[in-house]
Amino acid sequence: MTETFFVGIDGPAGSGKSSVSKEAARRLGFGYLDTGAVYRALAWHVRDAGATTEDPGAVEAAFETFRPEIGLDPDQRSVRVDGVDVTAAIRTPETTAAVAGVARTLPVREKINALFREIVRRAKAPGVIVEGRDITTVVAPDAPVRILLTAHPEVRAARRSAEMGAEDVAAVAEAMRRRDASDSTVVDFLNAADGVTAVDTTHLDFDQSVEAVLAVIDERLKGGRDGR
Repeated sequence: MTETFFVGIDGPAGSGKSSVSKEAARRLGFGYLDTGAVYRALAWHVRDAGATTEDPGAVEAAFETFRPEIGLDPDQRSVRVDGVDVTAAIRTPETTAAVAGVARTLPVREKINALFREIVRRAKAPGVIVEGRDITTVVAPDAPVRILLTAHPEVRAARRSAEMGAEDVAAVAEAMRRRDASDSTVVDFLNAADGVTAVDTTHLDFDQSVEAVLAVIDERLKGGRDGR
């Protein structure tokens, strides 16, 4: 069986990694894995059991009974836990607030990373674009394509505000700064590691950002076909 082509895309909030990754997957006929959805699903699972993600022990216990089913279709993303459709439930403010506790529980984070690799290994698509915070450095440091999508903080805040329909860009920027500061205590997602291609989208529109990512992927695909 041919190994699934793994594309890892990292980047901070507002860099465009989610929307760009989905569109790139559509154009390539690849699957799309939103790793954040898995963290959200586990946060939901913890809360559904009546526990809190602020308790690392509760998060570890919840993972032992965590049976997620993650859809890889970029147009019909679905998330189920133990057969329960939680696609909408994991996007509620309550679940969103609980995700940080899951991300800070390092033993569980390591197991989730292994889960990501297994999901890609079992994928029926020829390739999967995996998008998240530490994909290129921790989850798949040997992936054939590793991209860090970046943008200036002010641009990222403006984009996220537009997505949320928020008028107060400064407030969104501060929220993003706090989240970046919290997540950066666990993993460096702001600087490209060795072998990772940085794509700065500060001065690129959406289509240009997608084309820039596709160019990196295409170069590697051609290299593989040429035997390099």
